[in-house]
Amino acid sequence: MTTARRQGQFGTQGSSGRRQTMCSSLAAIILVAFLSGCALFAPAPMDVLIYKNPDKEAANQRLIVFLRGFGGSHRSFEEEGLVADVWAHGLPFDIAVPNAHIGYYGDRNLIARLKEDVIDPARARGSEKIWLVGVSMGGLGALLYFMERPQDIAGVYLIAPFLGSQSILAEIEAAGGVRQWDPGPYIAEEDWQRMLWHWMKTAIADHPDKIVYLGYGTDDFYKSGPRLLAALLPPDRIYAIDGGHDYPTFKALWKIFLANDAKLRN
Repeated sequence: MTTARRQGQFGTQGSSGRRQTMCSSLAAIILVAFLSGCALFAPAPMDVLIYKNPDKEAANQRLIVFLRGFGGSHRSFEEEGLVADVWAHGLPFDIAVPNAHIGYYGDRNLIARLKEDVIDPARARGSEKIWLVGVSMGGLGALLYFMERPQDIAGVYLIAPFLGSQSILAEIEAAGGVRQWDPGPYIAEEDWQRMLWHWMKTAIADHPDKIVYLGYGTDDFYKSGPRLLAALLPPDRIYAIDGGHDYPTFKALWKIFLANDAKLRN
């Protein structure tokens, strides 16, 4: 698939040099936010957009929660058509899109705010099956929530997820993959990357009851992380297509998931 150049949530997909510089800077910002707190204000309660399924006959006891990436807006999911795609496929879901920007990661209150402002209110409205769909940084957020509150979530779909710095990914690759990698001693509060990959090694690898789907572009600058994670997942839960870290690729991956995933229809 050939992806178009566009200015959007994640910047312009230009030359490989500009792309690498942009993605390296984004990774550094996310890492610094976790280590030292973020200057962005993270209000409580979190701003949440709710989209009700227009099919009045549908018993909307299901909810998709989209988690945004670093740039742009939580409104991008509606503007780019991902919200409408759900109903175009005849899926009886309502949709919630919190403004889960990087400030919540820096303040380390992302999970608490998602629980109090999105998940619990959805349960109160009657939602019984909740999926998290995270794009880029939002993929990281979806995994962090699933790690802490697996009982709340039916499944997650990670689209081009940011899964840590090149240094931790290179360490895991040098060990021969996640299964062979030894995280060594670490303090979870101080090393979230090691904590996250250790959890994926012990709780995701060879545990098909943990419903994790993954999609990414094969020309994505962040493909090292998704490729390492893909080795832990059943093959039918992985979608790898031509494309980069951009909305044309994200939208294509979303349509593939909606068209092929029976889990959403159960």
